[in-house]
Amino acid sequence: MTGWHASDALVTRYANGSLPDPDAWSLEKHLESCGRCAARVSRAVRETPAGVVLAEVRETVLRTSEREAAEGALTARGTRAAPAVRTAGDARASGAHASTSGSASTSAASASASTSTPDHTTAAAPSRPYRRARLRGPRSLTTAPIGSRTARVLWAAGPAVRGAWSAAVLGVALAAVLLARFADFAGARPLLLAVAPAVPVAGVALSYGAHSDPLHEIAAATPSAGLRLVLTRTAAVLAVSLPLLTLAGALLPSSGAPAAATWLLPGLTLTLVSLALAGYVGFRAATAVTGGGWLCAVLGPVLTADGRLTARLAEQVSAYLDGAPAQGGWAAAAVLCAALLAARRPAYDRLDRR
Repeated sequence: MTGWHASDALVTRYANGSLPDPDAWSLEKHLESCGRCAARVSRAVRETPAGVVLAEVRETVLRTSEREAAEGALTARGTRAAPAVRTAGDARASGAHASTSGSASTSAASASASTSTPDHTTAAAPSRPYRRARLRGPRSLTTAPIGSRTARVLWAAGPAVRGAWSAAVLGVALAAVLLARFADFAGARPLLLAVAPAVPVAGVALSYGAHSDPLHEIAAATPSAGLRLVLTRTAAVLAVSLPLLTLAGALLPSSGAPAAATWLLPGLTLTLVSLALAGYVGFRAATAVTGGGWLCAVLGPVLTADGRLTARLAEQVSAYLDGAPAQGGWAAAAVLCAALLAARRPAYDRLDRR
């Protein structure tokens, strides 16, 4: 028994089926130890249209069980009476047979006893006792080294981290460094800053949904599904992409581009925009619109410019990322998207489950 009890609104939503799955599972866990709330929920369910159907099903099951129990009792009594009749008839037949072949059977039994050795080991040896198998699971995260523990958490956090996306992030970082160091490409940092905000968005697209996760149906049916699972996998994507791309940008020459860390807030904001938009159109469409829109806005004017591509790219990146007004706008957008996610949390309970 606990001090908390389900409210009337919670009980009503559970009875009519409008309560999200995580909240319903939490309420059902509470009902295991609270008879008062269990009686209220039972009364609310009986008052719904489904309660009438459940009552009819219950009566049908009880009638069927009583009929099958009565038939089973009659069958059991008939089975016990039949061997007695057969035994009496067999006794008369065996008596007549014994009077005519008693001596032959006695001599055969004596010969068999003198010439054969019974296999007492096979006949009387008890069966080998059941030996419980020793289950050995993976080493606990609490006893693993810190580096190994972090790697295990990131690996288990989502499909994108353990798939080709992580290799793609590493490839983007290495390509930018190689272009600057060996190809003497002056626009390596502006190009990296232009592409970097769309990288976490692509990771989000590959982290949730039946199109990317073979175990999506199982994961979506757990109490941790919905927005909680989405945020967990998004955090894993950010934990991989943010430090790696920022470090790569710090190793590149500036070439008039903003600092290497100026893309962090825009990248986080675009990720939150994708999550907020996914509540309406799904993850694949939301990430395609967000990531594609960002790349078109930044790279479109550069591709249409004549000459001075490096300088034009640096100007575009600076306009979107550098300065207090730009960073303040990204921060305000991030707060609005976070508030929208919190307000529309129930919409993610059944999102992309097909």
